[in-house]
Amino acid sequence: MHPAFSVIFLTTLIGAGQGLFLALVTAQTYSTVELVPVKESGFFYAMGAVIVLVLLVAGLIASVFHLGRPERAWRAAAMWRTSWLSREVIALPAFMGVVFIYAVVQGMGWDFTVVQLRPELAISFSLIIGVIGTFVCIALYVCTGMIYAAIRFLQEWATPLTLVNFILLGMASGFSIATVYATIQAPELISLFAGWALLLTFVAAITRISSLIRNSRLKPKTTAKSAIGIRHPKIVQMAQGAMGGSFNTREYFHGQRENIVQLVKWSFLLLVFIVPFILIAVGMFNNNGIVFLLAALVQYIGLIAERWFFFAQANHPQNIYYQAT
Repeated sequence: MHPAFSVIFLTTLIGAGQGLFLALVTAQTYSTVELVPVKESGFFYAMGAVIVLVLLVAGLIASVFHLGRPERAWRAAAMWRTSWLSREVIALPAFMGVVFIYAVVQGMGWDFTVVQLRPELAISFSLIIGVIGTFVCIALYVCTGMIYAAIRFLQEWATPLTLVNFILLGMASGFSIATVYATIQAPELISLFAGWALLLTFVAAITRISSLIRNSRLKPKTTAKSAIGIRHPKIVQMAQGAMGGSFNTREYFHGQRENIVQLVKWSFLLLVFIVPFILIAVGMFNNNGIVFLLAALVQYIGLIAERWFFFAQANHPQNIYYQAT
């Protein structure tokens, strides 16, 4: 498939924003049950939520460039009963709305205790909003991942690993960003965020490599013989049927040489997993914010390459015909 950078930025930016929001809710939950020693101020969570909104809005803006008629974008929600894309279109603004409410409640000091379970354990209104936002966040991850995992004729995507990788990669990048944010606003949370970032990066590496191994063993279900319905033992295609390019050749094939595709694959394995893991581990050793920032930047650059490869690796059955020369 042709990797559209508008969709690449959409999925990576909103994925990182979702991961950052989950990191904030995790920190608040740990603070509530006193697994971290210090309860952060509402300003910390409010500013974190603002960063989440910036990432989500940036992803939304990037998606506009993929639309032929942006003024009709609202119609994408009409098929929510059957389309994962329509469900994503609904889930994204719903998630943004919850994040906005979370930011306002925390920033304006409108938080209050809803349930006092024990003298030292109180469930706050903002935490309830955060939990609701967590469910909406996971729903958005599912909608985004299933847009691709539900396409059965693209064997590289039609696997639960597609959904798992969307979730884990988004969360890993989000916690990496949270670690950078903690170095500025809450140094006592660095170990919490960095530890989760290491764990998520490691698990994401396992699942993503698993998907690469799976895809390398796939055998095409469609052949030139089955496409044209001729059972001759030897069919040789001499041309693609057209002298120039077309929508089919532009949108269903990445157009790059195989060595470039392989270079992108090894690059994202290095930049998404190995380098950030080492940098975060080093940063935890000396609490160096520059190292954490470098880790987050390298990982996001790697995610762009990973998402490019994700699209490029999917081999549309029509390429059997249109990509022959």
